[in-house]
Amino acid sequence: MKKIIVPIDFSKHSEYALKTAALLAKDYNATVYVLHMLDIQEISLSESETYQQEKAMFFLKLAEKKFNNFLVKDYLEGIKVVPIIKHYKVFSEVNAIALEVEADLIIMGSHGASGLKEFFVGSNTEKVVRYANLPVLVIKNEILNTDFSDIVVATDFSEESIHAFNRMIKALDFLNARKHILYVNLPNEDFKTTSEMESMANNFLMKAEGDAHRLINVNYVCDRSVEKGILNFSNAVGADLISVITHGRKGLSHIFAGSIAEDLTNHSTLPIVTLKI
Repeated sequence: MKKIIVPIDFSKHSEYALKTAALLAKDYNATVYVLHMLDIQEISLSESETYQQEKAMFFLKLAEKKFNNFLVKDYLEGIKVVPIIKHYKVFSEVNAIALEVEADLIIMGSHGASGLKEFFVGSNTEKVVRYANLPVLVIKNEILNTDFSDIVVATDFSEESIHAFNRMIKALDFLNARKHILYVNLPNEDFKTTSEMESMANNFLMKAEGDAHRLINVNYVCDRSVEKGILNFSNAVGADLISVITHGRKGLSHIFAGSIAEDLTNHSTLPIVTLKI
């Protein structure tokens, strides 16, 4: 964990994300790249090119001043902070910047009330996750420490998720936490018997890692929804972080079946780390 990107809009939720990044940066001597994307409205075609440039420059200077003031925080002392300002809210740029600086993680704040559809005012976490090729840690509340000791890794054991599962496990390794791999069994046509779930988990791990050593950490729960199963199990084991794999082509609307990631963020106070297939 050497480089972290934090998009901010100066809200309290973006500050929650920035504080979390600061905690991780201190623990792992990481650099924090703080990104602000200007929301400059489309300028009238009747305006001259010179006026357009002057108007854009005015907003840019205003943002830079506000940005610099925002970054004067006691909790950032001793941390290498790299400020980045982009002129427009192009969500693919977050991923482009992440690739350019070879970042390990994106940390974002979420209001939670509307799920992951909005992470800041006027922005959209779903779009960022859709483009992101690296893990995105979504923070809903202020975190006082990042001593994550128990992580729930939710999976559906599908073959298409194998690559993302391996990347997620590798991305979480730096935390040195217990990983509780979880499969939620539902009372419908997809219901699995114990032997079927065990066979599915064994085959998945053999394809994913070449062995089934992690079977000792695989858990099966029955519940009325995937969301409830993840939340109930996370509470039972005292988890402090939930990780889920999402289909990037549809943002966070479909993780297994339905808007599980959105529901988790609405109803869970725990931070959630996502990674797209």
